[in-house]
Amino acid sequence: MTALLDVIATTARFIEDKFANEGSGHDWAHIRRVWLMARRLAAAHPEADALVTELAALLHDIADWKFHGGDYEAGPRAARAWLHSQQVADEVIARVETVIREVSFKGSGVATPVSSIEAALVQDADRLDAIGAIGIARAFAYGGHAGRSLHDPAIAPVVHDSFASYQKNTAPTLNHFYEKLFHLQDRLNTDGARAVARGRHAFMEAYVARFLAEWDGED
Repeated sequence: MTALLDVIATTARFIEDKFANEGSGHDWAHIRRVWLMARRLAAAHPEADALVTELAALLHDIADWKFHGGDYEAGPRAARAWLHSQQVADEVIARVETVIREVSFKGSGVATPVSSIEAALVQDADRLDAIGAIGIARAFAYGGHAGRSLHDPAIAPVVHDSFASYQKNTAPTLNHFYEKLFHLQDRLNTDGARAVARGRHAFMEAYVARFLAEWDGED
């Protein structure tokens, strides 16, 4: 048990150092929240492997495709290299890699099934951090980082029916709510995540309604 806790703590310190000054909303604070939420959700699922869940949560953004030229395997490769350096068993590494591959949203018209309870927990935790007050802040932080406008009424939201289409998207940030964020509540895997999502989703809907009213000069 001590060895397992050591590798989790060491991984947390490694990720904190690596992402401390990240400015797109994919920083250590985001990763820490996903880690803590995955642990919280796991309390209702004793069948979940804690080591796989926590390592995958901590490493899920280690090399996000958005920042690595669209390379979807950059994350699993980087996670494997780190865990191998920590002498983690190959079987655990392979399971963590699979979770990382299954976490990401790939378009509102693309299914993202999970193959394990560990992937379900980490995917839910990551999606919960994309909605609500923090989710709103992260959406606009990433939009600014990517040079996107806040809103353009002339550019309609798109139902991306392939991951390739979603990857190429450069629409204004407000479109992201319709193209991804409003879909997440209905794409969660666990009852615990769905309970958390209700309030966050409602807050997000109210925010967008207010945004659009103010955009048109209303009170």
